[in-house]
Amino acid sequence: MMSVDTVHKVVRKETALQIITECAQTRDPRYRENVARELVGCVVMTNYNNRTYSIEDIDWSLNPSKTFDSKEGPISYIEYYKKQYDIQIQDMKQPLLLCKSKEKEIKAGASVSKKIYLVPELCCMTGLTESMRSNFTMMREMANKTRLDPAARVRNLQTFINRISANENVRREMEAWHLRFANQLVQFQARILPPEKIIQNNKVSHYNQKSGDFSKEMRGIPMHNAMHLDDWIVICTRYDEGKARDFLTNLYKVCPPMGMQVRNPKLVLIAEDRLHNYLNACKENLTRNTKMVCFVVPNNKKERYDAIKKHTCLDNAVPSQVIVARTLSKKPMLMSVATKIGIQLNCKLGGEPWALEIPFKMKIMVIGYDTYHDSARKGRSAGAFVASLNQSLTRWYSKVTFHSAGGWEELSNYVKSNFTVALRKYRDRNNCIPDLILYYRDGVGDGQVPYVQEWEVEPCKRAIKDLIPDRNTRFAFIIVNKKINTRFFSPTEQSYTNPPPGTLVDHTVTRYDRYDFYLVSQCVRQGTVAPTLYNVIEDYSGLKPEYMQRISYKLTHLYFNWPGTIRVPAPCQYAHKLAFLAGQSLHQEPREELAETLFYL
Repeated sequence: MMSVDTVHKVVRKETALQIITECAQTRDPRYRENVARELVGCVVMTNYNNRTYSIEDIDWSLNPSKTFDSKEGPISYIEYYKKQYDIQIQDMKQPLLLCKSKEKEIKAGASVSKKIYLVPELCCMTGLTESMRSNFTMMREMANKTRLDPAARVRNLQTFINRISANENVRREMEAWHLRFANQLVQFQARILPPEKIIQNNKVSHYNQKSGDFSKEMRGIPMHNAMHLDDWIVICTRYDEGKARDFLTNLYKVCPPMGMQVRNPKLVLIAEDRLHNYLNACKENLTRNTKMVCFVVPNNKKERYDAIKKHTCLDNAVPSQVIVARTLSKKPMLMSVATKIGIQLNCKLGGEPWALEIPFKMKIMVIGYDTYHDSARKGRSAGAFVASLNQSLTRWYSKVTFHSAGGWEELSNYVKSNFTVALRKYRDRNNCIPDLILYYRDGVGDGQVPYVQEWEVEPCKRAIKDLIPDRNTRFAFIIVNKKINTRFFSPTEQSYTNPPPGTLVDHTVTRYDRYDFYLVSQCVRQGTVAPTLYNVIEDYSGLKPEYMQRISYKLTHLYFNWPGTIRVPAPCQYAHKLAFLAGQSLHQEPREELAETLFYL
């Protein structure tokens, strides 16, 4: 089967030199560090041959007048670009960007060295900045261009295959190999799983499965397990006091119908938007009884956010909520914002907004695991392990460990220890060990499956045997893969549309040598929906395939940060959120006291 898709890349007019110049103009003595923070890891596109490179470092000892070895001998960068591309470099003092050439280019002889130096003024930045992402109009226009709907995508695919098939050279080459391309997309019959029932406070709601959203059905109904917020702190600048008070007024309105009682917080006003002001205010007002600290901040500055999370997750063990004041400025939307934040606060306190029917008679535990690179230490990754603690799969235990990137043996030790601790936590809470364990592993490519089998699956099996030697606990290990090119289209009389949530494909386009299936669990408003591939690499669960598929679909309803279905099972998304927080902000394991709450939402 041939993989064909339409690909877009965002290239900005802004050059790397402009970013360097902006940092230098701040007159900050550490501006070189700021430049590195802005550029290292970014991908640039050279404007003379449209190739992309990832920046590894900035070499301040080099500039365009320096020479390098070419096939014809030493030549300066100034002379090289003039001779090769007729480009006159303008800034003679700019440093050079150290990049790494791609492996395929090295093998093809395009470079004698893996290291490549680029001139910043000739490198355009790619990707979107935070300010661009916050520009609603720009993002909407970009989405209209890049997110092709099913009809447009099918049209592009058909045009491509027609052009290929009509090419005489291609046809001759294919005939020599006794191959040919099909003229049409593969057609087959899919199944749609039945819609789920949403349970809140013993009340069952039915929602429109095609929308993938049950927020309307939740309105006015108490949450499944609501927690009360009676001792908490709100910290903001004097400038944002009005927005904070408006938010609280709306929070008091929306929480009681959800079954959540919220008392007045201690409102702490700080004079200026300075990092130490937020931290000092928290230190001075935090007590042993404080259940939550809420920070209203002017913008989403990463340095501030990281410091707040370190203070509340490492130095102390208190759930925290960071709210950007801009989200509180639109008064018509404030009630909706307050509702979403109220649900988040409930989750961070240990509550459960909703539940589903989990029909298993046997005791079940589901686990999610994902990794994220540590932005503070190169070559290190944060691994997040999240395991359910109750039969309704709404209470979770979480653990973070750090390991060397690619260090499978080190990872193996953590997998076994985390797995053992989770089983003990389950036993402490339920006075029994689960009969069935489903382990969902995200972030694994096809080439890594043998390593996962050896260094993750086997330790899990040993942990079960060590803890429960006298019984056979059922177990399955499922790899969840989002990075796939497969797309499904539902035909109509005139065109094509997205298949609805619950669409399941387990034949024709799956592999004969695997136990795998595709599931479309979410709904998208723009573009073409992307299915998720589930690859069951270990299975002695005793479950029929349809039961494995049904429980996987059910789990996409249980991510409490969104009242609807998501693309992956909830434990995978929780693990992703926790690994991201640990790798981007904490860089350490969070306090154990927070382990049984969703403090990372």
